[in-house]
Amino acid sequence: MSNALPFRLPAPVEGRVDLLVIAAEHSGDQHAGRMVRGLLAAEPERRVCALGGGALADAGAQLLQDLTTQSTMGFAVFGRLSFYRALIAEVVRWVGEHQPRAVCFVDSSGLNLRIAKKLFAAGFAAKAGGPTRLVYYISPQVWASRARRRFQMAVHLDGLASIFPFEKEVYADTDLPVSFVGHPFVAEDYRAPVAYDPAGPVLLLPGSRSGLVKRLMPVMAEAFARAGGDRGALVLYPGDAIRWQIEAMNLPANITLRAADDPVGAAAVLTTSGTMSMHCALAGIPGAVTYKTDPLTYWLGRMIVKVEFIGIANLLLKREMYPEFIQGAATAEALASELRDALENETRRDATRETSTELKTLLSAQTDASPAGWIATQLA
Repeated sequence: MSNALPFRLPAPVEGRVDLLVIAAEHSGDQHAGRMVRGLLAAEPERRVCALGGGALADAGAQLLQDLTTQSTMGFAVFGRLSFYRALIAEVVRWVGEHQPRAVCFVDSSGLNLRIAKKLFAAGFAAKAGGPTRLVYYISPQVWASRARRRFQMAVHLDGLASIFPFEKEVYADTDLPVSFVGHPFVAEDYRAPVAYDPAGPVLLLPGSRSGLVKRLMPVMAEAFARAGGDRGALVLYPGDAIRWQIEAMNLPANITLRAADDPVGAAAVLTTSGTMSMHCALAGIPGAVTYKTDPLTYWLGRMIVKVEFIGIANLLLKREMYPEFIQGAATAEALASELRDALENETRRDATRETSTELKTLLSAQTDASPAGWIATQLA
């Protein structure tokens, strides 16, 4: 793919815009979509534009560009630096021209914090004397890596909404207003994509990024072939690009592909770290977390990230709900052994369900506002 920017962002259809949402990942698009849907239900006169994906479009935002198909991570980012520089410049140009009341960044700190810095430097940000408030939904994980980012964030941003209850304390030594808005996966109206079903298939979840899928899908497939028995396996894919990539691998007939849309039940799971691992943890599906990237990206990551675990549930619980198999440890043999145990060990299955309940309780602390309520206050 060319590193030149292949598009120019269109003007708002209505000629004005209250809110620009920027969500570059599939998961961020889903969370932002629920936030925008709630906002527009309460205040239908609001005009929302977005750089995101289908969930934001379905929620009622004018989708300026689908960024979820551009998702890149690790060392691969260096091959597209000119693309991201051009994207940031185009976003700054658009904001300067159309002057939304607020820009809401969603997760994806590597991109979004750079945009915030450029908007501040251009004088468009409210804290630089401009007309546009800069706010952030789903805090960057400053508690895991590059903790000092929080001070620069406080310079540029007008508000932040966190989804983990402990994150407010992380920013206590800054003047950045932080609201805990609850984790979207325990919201009353949330529809979980997975559930525990002891008679169901095995879930194989290699992620939403091409590089991860390339490295993990063959290993997961082989692990399932060794341990799955007569059971089938199901691979949930986030979009067509990942589906096409997996289809090209010519997986065995007992491994089927399905869009991550309608809820599915599963007896066990092999999953990469990230959003889907959290879904599975909250559903009480036993299994293991795995991750495998290029050696340079992993080495750089270990230099920056200062946490004991990579699985979100493990991090929150401060212990290993899901065994983790990283880089060279992520072998078909090791994952097959975990998969057999998850399917056959009743004690393990019971422990997973009990820990799932503990995790839900942890995430269900009293909130300051809902995501929709929070973003509405940023537009007041």
